[in-house]
Amino acid sequence: MNDRFFPHVTVASVIEHNGVYLLVEEPDRQAAHASSVYNQPAGHLEADEGLEAAARREALEESGWQITLTGYLGLYINTTPEGITYHSHTFLARPEQRRNTRLDDDIIAAHWLDYATIERLEQQQRLRSPLVLRRLQDARAGLWHPLTVIRDFSRTTTG
Repeated sequence: MNDRFFPHVTVASVIEHNGVYLLVEEPDRQAAHASSVYNQPAGHLEADEGLEAAARREALEESGWQITLTGYLGLYINTTPEGITYHSHTFLARPEQRRNTRLDDDIIAAHWLDYATIERLEQQQRLRSPLVLRRLQDARAGLWHPLTVIRDFSRTTTG
């Protein structure tokens, strides 16, 4: 009998530049309210990958942007209505350079949006999860930590 709990470990990045935020548009897998939803660049941690490296990889794959991580926003835990629990490590980042125009197959487009537009998307139930707006609110409130708060003893350097 296996009673162990195995949450999905994910990463996300709040990427801001000149008052706008980088979000990716993806198909609404539940198609409850709209044909697409919006999320920060995010995804699953891969085997033998550090959290910081995963955040940079996901941002590049989903948005085409190379980023520099500037802070750790925190661990966000969310359980979906289907009972899947995600532990999402969230970073603050700044964009450096657009590297790719070809995005992951499950990404429709990457958009730079102001906060008011993102709030409207929340009202329209077009954000992928409640974490999207909460991460932005926390970033805007300055609730972040230095990257050194992450201690990864499985490798000689983080990320």
